[in-house]
Amino acid sequence: MWGQTYVSALSISFPCSAWECMAWIFIMDLEQKTRNDLRREILRRRDNLAFETRSQKSMAVIERLWQLPSFAQAKHLFTYINFRSEVETKPLVRQCVGKGISVAVPLTLPEESRLVACKITDPDLELRPGYCDIPEPDQGVATIVEANDIEIVILPGSVFDEHGGRLGYGGGYYDRFLANDAPHALRIGVAFEMQIVKNRLPLMPHDKLLHYLVTEKRTIDFAHRGMEEI
Repeated sequence: MWGQTYVSALSISFPCSAWECMAWIFIMDLEQKTRNDLRREILRRRDNLAFETRSQKSMAVIERLWQLPSFAQAKHLFTYINFRSEVETKPLVRQCVGKGISVAVPLTLPEESRLVACKITDPDLELRPGYCDIPEPDQGVATIVEANDIEIVILPGSVFDEHGGRLGYGGGYYDRFLANDAPHALRIGVAFEMQIVKNRLPLMPHDKLLHYLVTEKRTIDFAHRGMEEI
């Protein structure tokens, strides 16, 4: 006779029969495989963008960000620093600092599986290769800012959908930061148009939905279900 087995989903455990447990694990494995397949395919395409094309598209994304009143009026911004083929954000940091906006960027603490927000004024001088060689502030001299003051979080990602869904890179760092450190911040994803898929992404319970998604061609307002296109 099959006994009861306990399955843990995030921090919640519940009893199930062995067959139910096996089915649950199969579904979770299938969803994870689908997520990883999507990441690999979209990142492969993104990596194939020519440098000049990527830079041009990135500047178009930044121009669209400034058209958002909530962004243009913000005083405290948290943004990723671009790595590899991501939408470039260093020009955005320079523009914001020039306008007197306080800018914080992530410092990864892998031993604690979390991000901390550190103030930055010059991305060319204040960053060094950090976790996974991602440009980050020097932990020894970085100034940590109060995450509760952050009004907007600019999010990277591998794949996005037209319903506010976002897949990161599998570590969950930004989702934890949003949940634990900056739960009230406006969440804006930035991406190239080719990173968006039509169907809803296979999201997990911990995946945070976006308020806005900005690409080089359009801005999607998920809160009001509006879409502006050029």
